[in-house]
Amino acid sequence: MFDTVVIATDGSGSAQRAVEAALDLAGKFDATVHALYVVDSGEVESTPEDVRDVLERALATTGGRALTFVREAATTGGETEADVVTAVREGDPAPEIRAYADEVDADLIATGTRGRHGDHGFLLGSVAEAVVRSAPMPVLSVRQLEGEANPEREAV
Repeated sequence: MFDTVVIATDGSGSAQRAVEAALDLAGKFDATVHALYVVDSGEVESTPEDVRDVLERALATTGGRALTFVREAATTGGETEADVVTAVREGDPAPEIRAYADEVDADLIATGTRGRHGDHGFLLGSVAEAVVRSAPMPVLSVRQLEGEANPEREAV
C-alpha cells in the first residue's frame, strides 16, 4: 500500500512526532523513507541583507539536525529499520514538499501540524495546511501533544 513515504521535517516537536509515526507506518509496509527539509527562501529574503548569510547557515544547521534525527530514529540498536533518503530543498515549503513527493512518486507525505513558527497564530500550521489541501497523495499530519515539551524551545 505504501512503498514510498516522504517525511517533511523542520526539526520541531510536532515534526519529530510525525517522524516517529511515519517511520512506524513505513516499517509496517517495508517502505522507503525520504526525509525532506526545505529552507524557506521567503524567510531568508525577508531578513535584512546583513544577516542573511547567518540565517542561511543557521537554517542549514537546523536542517542537518532534523535530517539526522530522522536517520537516527530509523535506526534502532544499530539495525536500520527503514531505508532513509535525505534531501534539502530551498523555496516555498509547501510547493517544494509537493514537488519532491511527486518526483519520488510518494504514496504518503507525513508532516507535523505546527512547525518552527508554531507560536505565531498567523502562521500556525500554514505549511501543513497547504500540503494537506493540495497534495494529490494522502497526507499524515501529526500534532504535538498538549503539554509536550518542544525540544527546540527548551534548548534556547
